[in-house]
Amino acid sequence: MDTPHSEISVDLGLLLKGGPAGKEDGVGGSRASNGGQPPNSSSHDPWLSSIMENGGLEEKSKSQHPKIQHVSAMLRNAESNKKCFDPFVVSIGPYHHGKPELEFMEGHKMTMARQHVTDSEVAIQTLYDKVVAVTEDARKCYIEGSTSNWDDRQFTQMMFLDGCFVLRFICCSLDKETRIKSHNIAFVRRDLFLLENQLPFLVLEALMLPDKNTWLENVNRFVENTRARSPRHQEGGWLDGIMKSFFNHRDRKDRPKETKQQQQPVHLLGILHGQLIDQSAHDPLSISEWSSYRSAIELKAAGIHFKPSKTSRCMDVSFEPAMSFGTLRLPPIMVDDSTKSMFLNLVAYESCPDAPDDFGVTSYLCFMDVLIDHAEDVKELRSNGILLNFLGSDKEVANLFNEIARDLVPNPRAYAEVIGEIERHYNNKAKIWIAEWLHTHFSTPWTFLAFLGAIFALALTCFQTYLEAYGDKKTN
Repeated sequence: MDTPHSEISVDLGLLLKGGPAGKEDGVGGSRASNGGQPPNSSSHDPWLSSIMENGGLEEKSKSQHPKIQHVSAMLRNAESNKKCFDPFVVSIGPYHHGKPELEFMEGHKMTMARQHVTDSEVAIQTLYDKVVAVTEDARKCYIEGSTSNWDDRQFTQMMFLDGCFVLRFICCSLDKETRIKSHNIAFVRRDLFLLENQLPFLVLEALMLPDKNTWLENVNRFVENTRARSPRHQEGGWLDGIMKSFFNHRDRKDRPKETKQQQQPVHLLGILHGQLIDQSAHDPLSISEWSSYRSAIELKAAGIHFKPSKTSRCMDVSFEPAMSFGTLRLPPIMVDDSTKSMFLNLVAYESCPDAPDDFGVTSYLCFMDVLIDHAEDVKELRSNGILLNFLGSDKEVANLFNEIARDLVPNPRAYAEVIGEIERHYNNKAKIWIAEWLHTHFSTPWTFLAFLGAIFALALTCFQTYLEAYGDKKTN
């Protein structure tokens, strides 16, 4: 027996096909000629055809070489981020080249290039020819049309001078020998890790003569020195990361994980990102959900203590439950005048269409924003060796993290296991009661000593009472 729903579906089918027997007249008749075509067939509309044929911007960006992108308008237009994306003293690459305020350092580039050629003991023409060989690929690393103001010779000269400057500065920074004034060294280091101020790594590789491996180690050390490291452990950089990911992959048999091939870094900022983030650290089967946000002070009151992790990788976060307490380990981080710029440029890099899609730094900043609300939270983390404050007051550090994390969206799988452990700790009412009681009555050494004194006085009173009672009996 036919139902009203089946009659409606039949009528809709006839209507979409242009009526019974495939007639083209009536309602929808103008579409009858294309009614039998598959969904991915060509259309008379060029715009619709371009969607099916080109695959959209996402597929196009994946098929091309990773590009050095511009900072997104959302990040750049934020009032608190105004000075975080433009270079202060030196331009690297075409995006900021020629700005009047950066002309002073252009003279130093000639000097640095001469020093690099002299130290490498390779003829300058040989080095220049190496850059010429990669100029075409280097131009493709920038946004289409952004290098049109330079012909091949001019663009090659810019790549050569900028590449020599970067490598020479890296060498001088490690040897602590440079003719650049000390107050400009910190600015140059900051400028080298701006998203829009990057040089394709293939250009730097072309200039790494005569020993490429030594240069790669120096670059690795230089990038490591831009971040805080725990004195108890020195982790490797992107070169060691390739080896670790290769050997660790064979040991990960607990659950299936999608693995990605370790690629050559795109630029210095990409190397820094690779050192901070372990892309295999996310659990693809878990999603983190806070039942409510809790600051560092609130976690301490609930019996959760803080200790620095063994490495400074952003994903090196763990929770260790123990009886009525717990320990949250966080990577140590140095906070200074360049921290905000560095993190925001890493966030901008993660938002690029061809960058790693783990959003590791973004998730780390959101996690720290949860822990840090006020100066007291910074003080707690600082006193436990997690935050190394070279910025100023604890209030300034709290404001810095709150400003950086504004409008950021973390990876829901980041820190899922840690957040789950913290939630389970909070859901255990007995642990919370004991922790809060201890925090209330024994938050300082003086209260603990007073408690011991009270116990000692009570014990003496009981002993005295015992002697008075049983001593009299023995006497009688």
